[in-house]
Amino acid sequence: MRIPHGLKQGDLVVARNRKWDGRAHWVVPGRYLGEDAHGWWIFQGTNEFCARPGAAFYTASDAVLLVPRTGEFVVTFYDDTYPGDFRVYVDLATAHEWKNLKPGVAEFHVIDMDLDVIRSADRGVFVDDEDEFAEHRIEMAYPAQLVDRIRSASDELYQAVKAQQPPFDGTDREWFRKGRA
Repeated sequence: MRIPHGLKQGDLVVARNRKWDGRAHWVVPGRYLGEDAHGWWIFQGTNEFCARPGAAFYTASDAVLLVPRTGEFVVTFYDDTYPGDFRVYVDLATAHEWKNLKPGVAEFHVIDMDLDVIRSADRGVFVDDEDEFAEHRIEMAYPAQLVDRIRSASDELYQAVKAQQPPFDGTDREWFRKGRA
């Protein structure tokens, strides 16, 4: 996966998620922080406007998005300032694509595949939205190979988050620090 030509620290990056059938899903703005061995990091600050069809809100805390170099997922990290109990929220996703819009502005597109791996302060690590994945698999006619890949990735990510393997080992703390600087 290639990032947009000329993307610089501080540039606006709008994350646009859609569903398999092309319907719009979440749109979340952020600022590009940089990259490391895991991928590209985007700071999503407090009071940013996030929206999807039928829902919109201003963020109540900072978050850091990791777009991985490989894999069919993206992950949002939250710290103790988040008013909910999520700390790690992995969206199983496919078709990662960066787009240049103009200097200083890029978009990152992904297809959300419903399944999520979550680390919660109260509930520990769990897989969420398995029912939604099962319903959409039929409604949107997910290809069998894609279903197998997403389920496999979900299992692997569950184990990685549970074991706190990198980047789920606190790597995000440095990116929070950079985003808040």
